[in-house]
Amino acid sequence: MTSSPSAPSTVLFDLDGTLIDTAPDFIRCLNELRRAHGLQALPAPHIRRSVSNGARAMILVGFGLEPDHPDYLEKHTAFLDLYEAGVAVETTLFEGVDAILKDLEARNIPWGIVTNKPVRFAAPLIEALGLAERCSTLICPDHVTNRKPHPEALFLACREVGADPATGVYVGDHERDIEAGRNAGMKTIAVRYGYIEQPEAVDLWQADIVADTVSDLAKLLQ
Repeated sequence: MTSSPSAPSTVLFDLDGTLIDTAPDFIRCLNELRRAHGLQALPAPHIRRSVSNGARAMILVGFGLEPDHPDYLEKHTAFLDLYEAGVAVETTLFEGVDAILKDLEARNIPWGIVTNKPVRFAAPLIEALGLAERCSTLICPDHVTNRKPHPEALFLACREVGADPATGVYVGDHERDIEAGRNAGMKTIAVRYGYIEQPEAVDLWQADIVADTVSDLAKLLQ
């Protein structure tokens, strides 16, 4: 089945908090590191809402350390080593996302991933989840000079799949995703089901559309 004239030329997704639920492995690794330093595990919800902000946020949540603290680098490196050793122990696709991807594939709409997650973590993760052969492009910070919200990564992804950004869609769960999509001239969809610290703030991101649930996202992309 070919895509209709009104269908997007491509659908690009952010990774963590949009396509996949990486929070369980971030929570596991951070609490493992805390226990190694004689600290009690933190409640999962306390950690989960900061997952989209990456390892730096994990060290701030777990140890109260900013990058300029003398102990920050050791904790940051140890966290990333733990995470690299088990990127897909508990991580899964959000429920209903696989059906969205299958629908895009059935309509011959290429989909890809544009993430601020370094390739050393992103590549083995999508391989472990069985997405590597299905994904038309994976763009990480390693592949570009400028990270999101700069549009460079989205432009590169569109070139790789042969799509016009003006007729493409970018889906994300962070304000920087929506800003990057706007900067690239793409249609933007903000998802509220991801790792949102303030769910009501999503309405202020100036996305073209907001999807509250995966089911909402599926309907928007059909």
